Amino acid sequence: MASIDDVIRLLEAARDHSESPGKSSTKLAKNPTKKAPRKASAYSKKYAKAFKQIAPKHKKKAGGWKTGGYKKAVKQAHAKAKRMK
Repeated sequence: MASIDDVIRLLEAARDHSESPGKSSTKLAKNPTKKAPRKASAYSKKYAKAFKQIAPKHKKKAGGWKTGGYKKAVKQAHAKAKRMK
């Protein structure tokens, strides 16, 4: 069985080996190229605009939602977005 000193020495050697630049090809695999964000659909843009217009009518003065207000706002925003050109 290995002593604690041997284990510590092996761990330090492994750490030093993994920090050496240019030798490890796994670092390239860990940083994939960043994907572009998904483009918002025309309907989602219309819905967002409609929701922002309708939401204040269903909120309290302090900014919280009234009882059942969020559900009503969502339903009305979908209906308004459907009507928008």
